[in-house]
Amino acid sequence: MVFLSGDLTYDLVAVVVTILAGVVIYYKWSFTYWKRRGLEYLEPSIPFGNTDKLFTAKSNFGEQFAEFYKKFKAKGLKHGGVFMFARPFYVPVDPVIIKDIMQKDFFHFVDRGFYVNEEVDPLSGHLFALEGHKWKNLRAKLTATFTSGKMKMMFETMASCAKELDTLMNEASITKEPMEIKEILARFTTDIISSCAFGLDSNTLKDPNTKFRHYGRRMFQNTLWENLRTFAQFIFPRRLLHMIKFKVTKPDVEEFMINLVKKTVNYREQNNIYRKDFLHLLLQLKNRGKLSDDEIFTENNISKEVSMTINELAAQVFIFFAAGYETSSTTMTFTLYELSLNQELQDKLRREINEVLEKHNNQISYDAIMEMTYMDKVINETLRKYPPVPLLNRQCTKSYDVANTNLHIEKGTMVVIPILGLQNDPEYYPDPAKYDPERFNDENKNARPAFTWMPFGEGPRICIGLRFGMLQTKIGLTTLLRNYRVTLDSRTQQPLKMDPKAFITTSDKGIWLNISKLN
Repeated sequence: MVFLSGDLTYDLVAVVVTILAGVVIYYKWSFTYWKRRGLEYLEPSIPFGNTDKLFTAKSNFGEQFAEFYKKFKAKGLKHGGVFMFARPFYVPVDPVIIKDIMQKDFFHFVDRGFYVNEEVDPLSGHLFALEGHKWKNLRAKLTATFTSGKMKMMFETMASCAKELDTLMNEASITKEPMEIKEILARFTTDIISSCAFGLDSNTLKDPNTKFRHYGRRMFQNTLWENLRTFAQFIFPRRLLHMIKFKVTKPDVEEFMINLVKKTVNYREQNNIYRKDFLHLLLQLKNRGKLSDDEIFTENNISKEVSMTINELAAQVFIFFAAGYETSSTTMTFTLYELSLNQELQDKLRREINEVLEKHNNQISYDAIMEMTYMDKVINETLRKYPPVPLLNRQCTKSYDVANTNLHIEKGTMVVIPILGLQNDPEYYPDPAKYDPERFNDENKNARPAFTWMPFGEGPRICIGLRFGMLQTKIGLTTLLRNYRVTLDSRTQQPLKMDPKAFITTSDKGIWLNISKLN
């Protein structure tokens, strides 16, 4: 038995050593990928490649790739290579190359590279992640739901939510209690999205513990395991992920969203309910394959007969809810943070708000919001310094030769465009840490290279909901700054540090503001 145990132990050790040796050999060979293609790269290490700070919670995605951007830029490079674990990632730095990838040669980089498996993970089949012809067909259909006309249709719903925000701010000004403003604004945008998407009053501003707010938090609050699950879709082969029936969406979020959509759709269809919201527009697509007042689907060979299933509809509502509430609340939060530090800018924006509203009977209207040009500059500067989505990912769908270089990019290669690094580059934005809305006056915008400001992306896959996001952001800021002054509370960490576990740019310790009502 002793000899048997010894032999067994020896065999196990031999197996483990062999496996480890195989892994090391695989890594070493994989790490020569960019060298074999003649591209400069950052020296990786086992097991994380170049992304050790991501997996040790020292940096978030945006910060990690902004660091890569700075290192390549410091060497005078137009692009470079990195590794996530053993998988190679291409990082373009030159705006000309970025423009080619995002727009000029888009047909080589149609997909984002997210894992989609609608059979086992129905909510993964949303517009943001879909690929190829499925994406093209759905994008053409959904484009008509985000026109300026449709935004006007939803405006009154947004404005009614703003009244509740004003009530809450008034209470805060009376109690003199500092507010963690991101949470308040997340509740505000949750109310807007739940109303515009589902036609439901979530009342989250009144009750922060509603189901809508709970599952909104769940979408973006990740444990280490949940973060690893997100990374897995970029690391492991698609075939393996399909084989193990891998899911990206959290099960409780999926159950809540699909059940809510099914119940709401059934109620509307059984009772012939009409509401001016996103769900009504999606129901037209589900049942007819088109919107009743649009002819867009006869163009570009897009079939107008193809309707949506209930799960496809739920997936679009899911991404509309997730992206719509978090990115806009983040933008408003960082705007108010900067304006609390720069009172003269806050006063200037407030003057514009009051001057414009005076022309519109002191009513917040769609036309009034559209006239606020300094507001646009302020929001654009916030989006530059604190892009909610700090990087863009693309997957090469057709092999590609990078212009004016010797680099050939193979089909399947992942591309990451480091938005945070690009938008904080002193070559394009001198003294980038300074908050200066005048960077976005016409003269300064025209002086900068194209594709150096892309908080919504660019090209055919530019954010389809940018009009909606900008509109609710402007309504929220107008409501707050019209009647209240915001100042920074001592609870706010200085300087700000970003949450290393978050995919959306988020302050690690929150942003606390004092609210004072103006006479």
